Amino acid sequence: MSSQTLTLSLLSPEQTTQTARDLGAVLKGGDTILLTGDVGAGKTHFARSLIQSLLTTPEDVPSPTFTLVQTYETRLGQIWHADLYRLSSSIEVEELGLTDAFDTAICLVEWPDRLGTLRPDDALDLTFETTGDDTRRLTAKWSAEKWSEKLGVLRT
Repeated sequence: MSSQTLTLSLLSPEQTTQTARDLGAVLKGGDTILLTGDVGAGKTHFARSLIQSLLTTPEDVPSPTFTLVQTYETRLGQIWHADLYRLSSSIEVEELGLTDAFDTAICLVEWPDRLGTLRPDDALDLTFETTGDDTRRLTAKWSAEKWSEKLGVLRT
């Protein structure tokens, strides 16, 4: 499988929110998105916006920095939002049950470098870079063909 890339300029927090909502609308169980970027680059804002757009009943979507994983029941099925920043080994990832969730849930994983060899081959990599006070560059990379169609919603 060859790798493909899409780069977007996000000119405001609102545009980041809309991008997350657009992508969220085409996700299904078994889709994993790996969110990479420095602290403050927009990973959690993106994940929170995506999750909130799929909830049937609005609720607070906190960062899972301290809980490590938050799960949500949505109109598209279960979403797992994980923040692996505080983990030091892939053994700890397995203890969270995240590897099983990769098969059935929509998974949003911050700090995915902590996954090591547990990284799903068909995951979508999203890298957030700060380009200004409220602007970001979002780079999507994937090799699984399913993402080419799903990311069509972001190309318009």
